[in-house]
Amino acid sequence: MFLPRSIKVKRTADEDKSCTAKKNKLSSGGSLLEETTEIQDCKSVGTQTSASTNNSSEIIQEHREPAAADLGVANIPLGKDSQNTEDDGSLEEPIKSFSKSQRWAEPGEPVCVVCGRYGEYICDKTDEDVCSLECKAKHLLQTQAKEKQLSSDQPTDSQAEAHLLNTPYFYKDHSFILGLRDEQVENLKLQLGIAVQGQQVPRPIVEFEHCGFPETLNNNLKNSGYEVPTPIQMQMIPVGLLGRDILASADTGSGKTAAFLLPVIMKVLKETETPSAIILAPTRELAIQIESQAKELMAGLPNMRTVLLVGGLPLPPQLHRLRQSVKVIIATPGRLLEILKQSSVQLHGIKIVVVDEVDTMLKMGFQQQVLDILEDISHDHQTILVSATIPVGIEHLANQLLHNFVRITVGEKNLPCSNVRQIVLWVEEPSKKKKLFEILNDKKLFKPPVLVFVDCKLGADLLSDAVHKITGLQCTAMHSEKSQVERTDVLQGLLQEKYEVIVSTGVLGRGLDLVNVKLVVNFDMPSSMDEYVHQVGRAGRLGHSGTAITFINNNSKKLFWDVVKRVKPTGTILPPQLLNSPYLHDQKRREQQRLKQLQNSLVTGDNIMDIIKKHNKNNSQR
Repeated sequence: MFLPRSIKVKRTADEDKSCTAKKNKLSSGGSLLEETTEIQDCKSVGTQTSASTNNSSEIIQEHREPAAADLGVANIPLGKDSQNTEDDGSLEEPIKSFSKSQRWAEPGEPVCVVCGRYGEYICDKTDEDVCSLECKAKHLLQTQAKEKQLSSDQPTDSQAEAHLLNTPYFYKDHSFILGLRDEQVENLKLQLGIAVQGQQVPRPIVEFEHCGFPETLNNNLKNSGYEVPTPIQMQMIPVGLLGRDILASADTGSGKTAAFLLPVIMKVLKETETPSAIILAPTRELAIQIESQAKELMAGLPNMRTVLLVGGLPLPPQLHRLRQSVKVIIATPGRLLEILKQSSVQLHGIKIVVVDEVDTMLKMGFQQQVLDILEDISHDHQTILVSATIPVGIEHLANQLLHNFVRITVGEKNLPCSNVRQIVLWVEEPSKKKKLFEILNDKKLFKPPVLVFVDCKLGADLLSDAVHKITGLQCTAMHSEKSQVERTDVLQGLLQEKYEVIVSTGVLGRGLDLVNVKLVVNFDMPSSMDEYVHQVGRAGRLGHSGTAITFINNNSKKLFWDVVKRVKPTGTILPPQLLNSPYLHDQKRREQQRLKQLQNSLVTGDNIMDIIKKHNKNNSQR
């Protein structure tokens, strides 16, 4: 009989020896079920328990099955490891019975849904992470209670839901969408700033219910705060559900993560081969955030399991998790390649690949790693490339990787988020700290937590110390030299408003949903306008308004013309030192000359005779 932790068991010395002997017998070849049965014979409960405890024990006993099947921890072979399954199985540790024998989870590792310890196992009935047999039993009791409450409060047609989950899913336009006239659809796109390029692009949805998702997924969307789709979700979700390749760009914080997660979920929901999907992200923090959102949306869906493969965390637990029939891999390129080289996983069953923040991925030198990963995947998979900015070089790469793809742009292409009020100040290098302190002491501008971006790790540490000493504010630094534990603590502290100021390098400038950040200060001007767009966007997540203050001087003279082109259209007043700079006028003149040369090289009806005459003249001189 499986006993919860609350029942205290007293054993005699002889009984302990008997149990020890039987445990040794298990390690030499006995099954986990035999161990459970024999230990039941060993345990002697001498105290009387309350009626509620007895009821719990009966329910737990009702759910007891072979331990390996309960938690899904059988060493499922992947690729070349299949030949060594029997040898490996005998070396695996026994499944932990009680939560107190399990360690606490490291940052980024699966967490037990009951007690918060390391979620080493996956419950086969709910696909949730649990740490032991005890927490699995408790989790099933909690699930039973929730199901009873839901069935009494909101009776649903479970047979219809089961039928929907078991039948193949094909997206088709909802009757409401089909009823709209073409001019109404185009006017909707125009008002929302949606621009598409491609053949046979489906119409945008207006509500999530238009997609025909299972009721469980619709409920998960509502529980996660998704009431109505954002513009990028309206257009990207139906295109993704049709299995088309996508190149998408939208403002930071516009809901791009859910826009690609929903097609991923529906694509792999019926797949039996695992793994079925890969999501690549440039940083550990972004990968952790994506997995967290994926788990929220997948809750209650059958056989939907994820694995997080990132550097900075121990490899063996990630490999152990990978063997548990996971559907979706969320990874950074370096760690996934490391695992592929060990032949620990085969990717021939992958049906969809997502590359998030694709411009950062390629700019950070991950281009070859991404290409190496894609080489191991069959060519008939669906590919989605997503970012806030899509430079020309990325579009060229997309032409190589994507087939018959749809280009989706929401908002002005490569422009800063419209929800953020931008302030550009001319500040010389020696005056930067003084100006920052003035901003932090300004009651109108200072809205903690404040995110301050600098260009180097040492600068982040030094400036953080200076801010704390001068202003007395709770301040910390964030950069890539921090350990994964420290970085996770900083992120949690930021979200919980433990820190009033965080000084960071560009590691916090990409993808993360820092919803409570209302003020961003670019202490050092970013090295490119794409980075500027992302860093400014930290203050305008998910439609919230914010303020971004940028210090600029002649150290950023190479970007003067780009700043004017991208920032001035938003209505921002630029400093006169910038507008009157000779560097700006020189860059503007050179670009005008390049455009003029490009226009002269084009053959049109107006200049075709001039080109012919010039060509004949050159030939005659030779």
